[in-house]
Amino acid sequence: MLHLLAFGAHPDDVELAVGGTICSLTRAGYKVGVVDLTRGELGTRGTSELREEEAHNAAEIMGLEVRENLEIPDGQIGNIQQNQLRVIRSVRRHRPHIALIGAPECRHPDHGAGTRLCAESFFYAGLAKVETFEEDGSPQEPWRPHHVLHYMQSIPFEPTFVVDVSLVWEQRMKAMQAFRSQFYNPDYEVDEPETFVSNKGFFEWVEARARTYGYRIGATYGEPLLYRHGPVGVKNLMDVLKDEKPFR
Repeated sequence: MLHLLAFGAHPDDVELAVGGTICSLTRAGYKVGVVDLTRGELGTRGTSELREEEAHNAAEIMGLEVRENLEIPDGQIGNIQQNQLRVIRSVRRHRPHIALIGAPECRHPDHGAGTRLCAESFFYAGLAKVETFEEDGSPQEPWRPHHVLHYMQSIPFEPTFVVDVSLVWEQRMKAMQAFRSQFYNPDYEVDEPETFVSNKGFFEWVEARARTYGYRIGATYGEPLLYRHGPVGVKNLMDVLKDEKPFR
């Protein structure tokens, strides 16, 4: 069982949006995995083979327990049964306590499509009459993540939680820059077109947004998360709110 499993439409989505949260959990000893829905073969820069190598390097940097790719065709992340079953098998195999999925809205159609696919698949993963099997033919037991949270992508939302990622910021950015073909990296000397995310300004914006949300919680860097199905149940209010609020 994994403590947390994060899903992204493309290799690099998770690193870009929530890499610090993952690094902070693996550093604390929790078992974390990442599932990429596609190989990102429609990307303007790099190749799917290169992105597979980059994903492997990023996984090592973040200390992941597992990383897998469901190989749904890029640009075709339809919420159809064939794709749902791929997600369901992954959820039932890893049985995560928490699942992270993309933002409710995003400029990239694949991101929103991936979010809808995962959210509905998680529900069906808990139904006993939806049958799935491992590669060796053994039946899988139903499983539904106990908590599902959205990470922020291009369109902001008011977060339920902001994770302090200050202590792992350098590690988190190193994992992001492992995707040297996708994000700003002066060592990637290939004549390819500039994209929305490959320029230096976007790289600086990532840090600026993390500083913005970090400031709201009294931290240097923060990553925002939106709890999908509220409210959040609390047994001990004092335990949940034991840290002092830095700004009142």
